[in-house]
Amino acid sequence: MPDSILIVEDEVKLANLLADYFALTEYSPHLIHHGDDVIDWVKKNQPKAILLDIMLPGKNGIDLCKEIRQFSNVPILMVTAKVEEIDRLLGLELGADDYICKPFSPREVVARVKAVLRRTQTLDNTSDMLILDEHRLTVAFHHHEVSLTSVEFQLLKPLAGKPERIFTRDQLMQNMYSDDRIVNNRTIDSHIKKLRKKLSDISNGKDWIQSVYGTGYRLVL
Repeated sequence: MPDSILIVEDEVKLANLLADYFALTEYSPHLIHHGDDVIDWVKKNQPKAILLDIMLPGKNGIDLCKEIRQFSNVPILMVTAKVEEIDRLLGLELGADDYICKPFSPREVVARVKAVLRRTQTLDNTSDMLILDEHRLTVAFHHHEVSLTSVEFQLLKPLAGKPERIFTRDQLMQNMYSDDRIVNNRTIDSHIKKLRKKLSDISNGKDWIQSVYGTGYRLVL
């Protein structure tokens, strides 16, 4: 049987539309419209990925994501109707792999799910990971190494520790400085620019750090 994609969405017409698009792929869609039915199904069926709406009858998407993360690393894409809610969701550190805002194109959703699946599959190949040495403040890739400043290392550490996770600028800033100094976005962006250059130099031009518009950054594999 093909791998399943779980679509948790209480708007039946929208859920059916998404299912029609996923049915054209190599994945088999399964629909759940009520939050209380999700956990048991996930435990029994182990889907390849979950498209999880936040506003649901019964358990909401935030609580479901937290509960699923207690027993599974299945890729989860959270769906919200409010673009401004994404910052709040990131702050909650739910462990979701991506965030999609309504209204959306079903083709875009399918593409985003496939992209997350490609990224999570890459995570299994540890030979393509960055190797950080905190004592020496260095980062290495395939035996090529470069030295970092203390600030650059503290900036890279959370990104490399949780690849593909989006970090807001505030989250990165808190990790960069032990004191409570005020740092503006341009300072963060300047350090990211220098860090990108150093990482690119040891990995044949690869762009490791992706900007997420209006939100922050993530490390891509």
